[in-house]
Amino acid sequence: MQTKMSLWNRAQQLPPDALREVQNVYGEQFPIEVRHYLAGWIEDKMHQWNEIDPENMSHSQYAHSLVSQLIQEIENKALNYGSNEDLFLVRIRLDEAANMFKTRYLSSNPLILVGIIQNCLKTELQLVQRHENMLGAPQNNMVIEPCAEIVNELDILHRRTRETADILRQLEQEQESFALQYHDCTKINAHLSHIQSQEKTPQNREMETNLRRRKQLGEQQLTEKYLMKDSLQVSGLLQRRMDLAEKHKGTIDRLNILQQRILDEELINWKREQQMAGNGKPFNGNKLDTIQEWCEALAEIIWLNRHQIKECERHQTKIPITPHGGVDMLPTLNSHITRLLSSLVTSTFIIEKQPPQVMKTNTRFSATVRLLVGGKLNVNMTPPQVRVSIISEAQANALLKNDQMSKGEMSGEILNNTGTMEYHQSSRQLSVSFRNMQLRKIKRAEKKGTESVMDEKFSLLFQSQFSVGGGELVFQVWTLSLPVVVIVHGNQEPHAWATVSWDNAFAEQGRIPFTVPDKVPWPQVADMLDAKFKSATGRGLTEDNLRFLAGKAFRLDRSPQLQDFTNMMLSWSQFCKEPLSERNFTFWEWFFAVMKVTKEHLRQPWNDGSIMGFVGRRPAEEMLKNSKSGTFLLRFSDSELGGVTIAWMYEDTSKAGDQRDVFMLQPFTSKSFAIRPLADVIADLKYLLYLYPNIPKEQVFGKYYTPIGEHPTNNGYVKPHLITHVPGWPGRGSTESYPNTPQPMYPMHDSSLGDPPSVSSNPSDCVSTDQKPSLDSPLFDAANVLSDFPMPPYNDTDYPDILENLPDPDFTNFSLDFLHTNFMKQQ
Repeated sequence: MQTKMSLWNRAQQLPPDALREVQNVYGEQFPIEVRHYLAGWIEDKMHQWNEIDPENMSHSQYAHSLVSQLIQEIENKALNYGSNEDLFLVRIRLDEAANMFKTRYLSSNPLILVGIIQNCLKTELQLVQRHENMLGAPQNNMVIEPCAEIVNELDILHRRTRETADILRQLEQEQESFALQYHDCTKINAHLSHIQSQEKTPQNREMETNLRRRKQLGEQQLTEKYLMKDSLQVSGLLQRRMDLAEKHKGTIDRLNILQQRILDEELINWKREQQMAGNGKPFNGNKLDTIQEWCEALAEIIWLNRHQIKECERHQTKIPITPHGGVDMLPTLNSHITRLLSSLVTSTFIIEKQPPQVMKTNTRFSATVRLLVGGKLNVNMTPPQVRVSIISEAQANALLKNDQMSKGEMSGEILNNTGTMEYHQSSRQLSVSFRNMQLRKIKRAEKKGTESVMDEKFSLLFQSQFSVGGGELVFQVWTLSLPVVVIVHGNQEPHAWATVSWDNAFAEQGRIPFTVPDKVPWPQVADMLDAKFKSATGRGLTEDNLRFLAGKAFRLDRSPQLQDFTNMMLSWSQFCKEPLSERNFTFWEWFFAVMKVTKEHLRQPWNDGSIMGFVGRRPAEEMLKNSKSGTFLLRFSDSELGGVTIAWMYEDTSKAGDQRDVFMLQPFTSKSFAIRPLADVIADLKYLLYLYPNIPKEQVFGKYYTPIGEHPTNNGYVKPHLITHVPGWPGRGSTESYPNTPQPMYPMHDSSLGDPPSVSSNPSDCVSTDQKPSLDSPLFDAANVLSDFPMPPYNDTDYPDILENLPDPDFTNFSLDFLHTNFMKQQ
C-alpha cells in the first residue's frame, strides 16, 4: 500500500538543515504560518495556482478571485482559533497576513502574490524531492495528498484507542486481583476479630499473632501495589487509573482538533461548493462520500473512547480510591466526549440534494437529506422520521439564536413533507429522498421601500429526532436549505434568479440569515457571471466579454476595453434594480435574457465561437468597415431583451465612389428562432457570405442547416418550407427575392407624408451614428412557401389564415425607390 503524504508533511520530516532551507523560502511576503495552518487548502488548490500565468494580465481576474478565497480562508482560520488562548499569537499572525495580502496584493496586483506562492511551492517541492532522491526514496511512494493528514491522524487515533483498550483490560485484571487480595484481607480481619473475642489461650494468642502478621503483610502489599506509598507518590492500580485518564484526555484533545477540521473546514467547504454549484461552478458531489468515511471513523473512535471512560467510571465505583487532594477527571472526560459525539451527529445531518432555489408554487420539487454517521451508529435500527417546513428569513434567524422552532411556526404549506430515512447497504448511506413535495401556500413578510416578492428569501427546514446506544442518547437534529425565492408566475423568474445568484456568490461564512453585502468587487461579479454563462451554455466568457459586461453594468458610455474594473464595486441596485441608460430593463434582465436565448437556441454556434455576442454597435461597425462585402457578425442586441442582430458590410458596386455601408437587421428573438433557426436564417440571406473576419459561412454554419425533406406528404398534407426574406434585397435596388414573391399588399408610401418611423424597438440598436433608419425585421413571407410541388402566384385573398398570422410587413408600404434612396445606407 502506498504512503500518501502531503507536500507540507513531507517537508516537515526533512532533517534540520534541509528543513531550514524550506523555512527560508517563506518570509514577509508569504508568511510560513499561512503555509502551515492552511496547508491542506493551499495544496488542494494546487492545480489552480499552476493554471495562472503571473505574466499574463488577462489572468488578473482569475488571480483576484483565488487570492480573495485565500484571504477568506485565513480569516476563517483565525476566527476558529479565537477561543483558544494557546493559539492567540497564531491568530494575530494570520490576521496580519490577511490584512497584508489585502492591502499589498488584492487591491493592486494579485498576480504578484500568485507568482510568489507558485515560487514557494515549486522551491519547496524541489527541496523535498532532492532530499528524497538522496535517500533513494522511490517517488511513486510519495503522492501529494492534501487530505492525507486526516487519514494519518485517524490512524493515530485508532491506535491510541486500541492502546487504551489494552490498558483498560490490564486495569480490569489488576482490579480483579486487587479485589481478591482485598477480600483475603477482609477475611483475615474477620478471623482476627473473632479470635480476639475468644478466650486468651496460648493457642489463640499464637493464632492472633499470625493473623496480625498476615493482615499487616496483606495491607502493605495492597498499599504498595495498588494504592499509595506515601502522601506524595502513587503507584499500582491508582497510578494506572490516572495514566489512563491522561491518555484519554490526550485522545479527546486530538479528536477535538481533527473533528473541527473535518466539520468546520472540509464539510463547510463542501457545503460552500454545493452552494456555488447553484451558480454553475464545478462541484464534486462524490467528495461527500470521503467526508462520510472520515465522520464514520470519528464516530467509531468517539464511541469506543466514550465506552472506555464509562467503564473506568464503573470500575471506580466498585473500588473508589483517589489520591489525596486529587481531582476525578472521569466526569469531565465523559462530558467532553459526549459533547463531541453530539456535535458530530448534529453537524452531519445534511442536505445532499438541495431543493430548487427558485421555487414556484403548486409545482412539484424534490430534495434529499442524509445522516453521514447514521449507519455507523446504527440509527437505522429505529428509522427516524424527517419533516420538512418552509420558514422565513426572520424565523431562520430566530432558529439559529434559540436552536429550536416554536411549534407550528412556519411560512407556508408543503404537501408530502414527511419521510422515513432508509439505510442503503450498497452505499452505506442513511438518507431519505422527498420526490413529490409541493408548496401550496406561502406567507410573505411586509415589504419595505423598493423591495419586491422576488427579493424575499425563505429556507426549507428539515427536522428529525432519533436515539443511539439503545436509547441512551436522544438527538434532535435540524438543517436549513440554501435560500429559496418563491414565485407564482414565470415572469418573476429572472429577478428571483438575481436574488439567488447574488446570495450564492457572496454569502459569507457564519452570516446572519440571509444577509449579503450590498456592494461587491467587480471581479467577483464577473466570476459569477462567467460561471453561470458557462454552466448554461457550455462555454464561458472571455476577458473581452467581461469587460463589455462591466461597461454595461457600470453604465459607461466610453469604451469599456480601456477601463480597469479591478477595484470598482458593483452595487445590488446597479446589478438588478436600476434600469440601464435609456432602457426599461436592468443589467441582470439583459444578461439573463441573453443567457436564456443562447442556451435554448444558440448553444452550438456559441460553443463553436461563431457568435461574437458581447460587442456594441459602434465597435461592430468599426470591425466591419474594412471587411469585404458580405462579411457579417452576430451580436446581442442592446435594446431588445434576448435579441440577436446580424451586422454586415455591403458594397454597392453599381455606384461610383465609396458605397461601402454597414447594415444591421432588427434583432431576432427566441420566438424568431422557434420558427426558423439561426443557421437557416443565415443560409436564407444570400448576401451574407463571410463570418467575420473572413470565414465562408457554409464552413461555419453549414453543419447546422436543416435538411429539406423530398416527400413530406405522409399525413396527406404538403409540408411548407419557410424562408427568411428582407424586402428590397438580396442586392441594392433589387426587386427580386425568391420565386413567387407577390406584389406589395399595401399602398406605396407617399413621400409627402414624411419619413416613415423605424420598426426597431429602440433606434439605438438599429440606427447608425448618422441616425439613418434601419432595415425592417426579417419576414417569414408566406409567398415564399416552397414545396416539391409548383405553386402558382396568388393574391392576398387566397390564403387568409396564413396572412393573418404574419408580422406587419411595414416596409412593403414603401416603394423600391424609397428603399433605394433611404434604406441602402450605412447603419
